[in-house]
Amino acid sequence: MTQITLLTPDDWHLHFRDGDMLQETVPATARLFQRAIVMPNLLPPVTDAKMVNAYRERILAARPQGSSFEPLMTLFLTNDTTKQDIIDAKAAGVVAAKLYPAGATTNSDAAVKALDSLFPIFEKMAEIGMLLLVHGEVTESHIDIFDREAIFIERNLTRIVDVFPSLKVVFEHITTKEAAEFVASTSDNVAATITPQHLLLNRNDLLVGGIRPHNFCLPVLKRNIHQQALRAAVATGSNKFFLGTDSAPHEKHRKESACGCAGCYSAWGALELYAQVFDDLGVIDKLEGFASTHGPDFYGLPRNTSTLTLIKETWTVPSEIILPNGKPIVPFFAGEEVNWKVKG
Repeated sequence: MTQITLLTPDDWHLHFRDGDMLQETVPATARLFQRAIVMPNLLPPVTDAKMVNAYRERILAARPQGSSFEPLMTLFLTNDTTKQDIIDAKAAGVVAAKLYPAGATTNSDAAVKALDSLFPIFEKMAEIGMLLLVHGEVTESHIDIFDREAIFIERNLTRIVDVFPSLKVVFEHITTKEAAEFVASTSDNVAATITPQHLLLNRNDLLVGGIRPHNFCLPVLKRNIHQQALRAAVATGSNKFFLGTDSAPHEKHRKESACGCAGCYSAWGALELYAQVFDDLGVIDKLEGFASTHGPDFYGLPRNTSTLTLIKETWTVPSEIILPNGKPIVPFFAGEEVNWKVKG
């Protein structure tokens, strides 16, 4: 197959950041995606309806002229989140609340430290139909970083799903065989997003031949057996798995610093990279479900009605992108050839 037409896809997990960065990130996503679930881990985090509304307006102001792109907003959960916060957020159009274990990723220090105290919040979310989005890792310093997702499933996610069977849960950016198996085996109210980097790469691509900071993300890349399990999961065509890029930009100097920053900025080529994965797996016919229908169906939103066409044609991801502040950012797969391209 050398051409495929899809219903216009959505991105069910990404980071736009804020300020001048929006002038780059919003148009890059609106290029191909009709909607996107916007992560709330700003500084300060988006923790109430007023902050949601203000952030939404900043995103809309950065849309390209004539674009109908729609940001789908989320609320950042803390141990101070109240049931009224959830009610107010739902009234403001928030579709989901995000559970970050404190310290799990960028700008998550204010997040949840005592999970059980949020059970009344989960109950209210289930009652009013707000989804729970989960960054599924434990964060204790003594636990190996490559084991943190599996332990989170055993210790926390299983309990949440069991106690709140009517709560819709998205296990975001899954990275392990254990996560793929958990999602596939549990109820229809549990689904997962999978990123392009976790389908294309494993920890060798982060560490062999020197540290490669632009492949550093959280949850971190795992060993090959986990990458293969994720590829096998999407190849099934199961509606429990759908597109969420976790596109997460950082300026080049921050990624290449002594500490580095977690995140792959994939908006410039994510859909095309997913197409490459599905083609390599011999299941390009299953791309539309993953990219365009499974996500809205799970969220209870209408499918998009417009379409776009991908053609099998080689192009090269830019080596750098210059931000509005004049500083460069390195996109995911920078300088690499991609075999699929959006027509027109």
